[in-house]
Amino acid sequence: MRVSELVRISAHSALLAVALLGATGSALAFDDKVFDDKTGVKPQSSPWAVFQFGFSAYKSGHKDQAVEAYRYAAENGQIGATWKLARMYAEGDGVTQNDYEAFKFFSEIAEQDVEPGSPEESYVSDALVALGGYMKEGIPGTPVAANQVAAQEYYMRAAANYRNPNAQFEMGKMFLKGEGGVKANVKQAGRWLQLAAEKGHAGAQATLGNLLFQSGRVVRGLAMMTAALERATPHDQPWIRGMQEEAFALAAESDRRTAISLAEDILTKGNE
Repeated sequence: MRVSELVRISAHSALLAVALLGATGSALAFDDKVFDDKTGVKPQSSPWAVFQFGFSAYKSGHKDQAVEAYRYAAENGQIGATWKLARMYAEGDGVTQNDYEAFKFFSEIAEQDVEPGSPEESYVSDALVALGGYMKEGIPGTPVAANQVAAQEYYMRAAANYRNPNAQFEMGKMFLKGEGGVKANVKQAGRWLQLAAEKGHAGAQATLGNLLFQSGRVVRGLAMMTAALERATPHDQPWIRGMQEEAFALAAESDRRTAISLAEDILTKGNE
């Protein structure tokens, strides 16, 4: 998967599960109405019912049926089904991994006019971040070439319109490095990193902590990096650990002790 594992999907999965479990009856109850083992999805089936069936088929391990159901539901307007297909292709989950197919599905979602705060906001927000990641690096062997400006535009839309912390983190990094058509601006970088850090984004918290450390706010910066290391996913722990250990080695012993205590408070009470 090309998108940074900053981008996790547990919130989307939980939302989907709650929605489906709240529906009357199990999705498998729709089996004889919407799906036939030999012919697949039956004509004129309700897209929502097919989406429900796809979800249950996926959870039961019948991913081939889930893909077919999701395709039908996606073609008939179910954004959640389109998002699920995109994720499956991005991760090679039940299908052959194919970033270009994932890119096309994510692009369909990004074209939707979804208002912030709507039930479908999370799908669009995640799709924009995914597209930003693809545009940042390009997809070899496809028409999708690396385009930092396009990546920045996707990230900015997700960060500003939907307050996505992963996008806010990416915008922070772009302003730090002067990438994506924006000029390097530490103040703007700090603003975006702060917004993401307030939402518990470990990468943003570590990067912001390093900025504070470098600017002379040694204790606060080291505490934020230490707390971020505790919160980080296995994917992000190596680079955060390297950053934190380098700062730790430079700090005075008294600052280290104070920072460790403050990090415990941050983990308990939050960034405030």
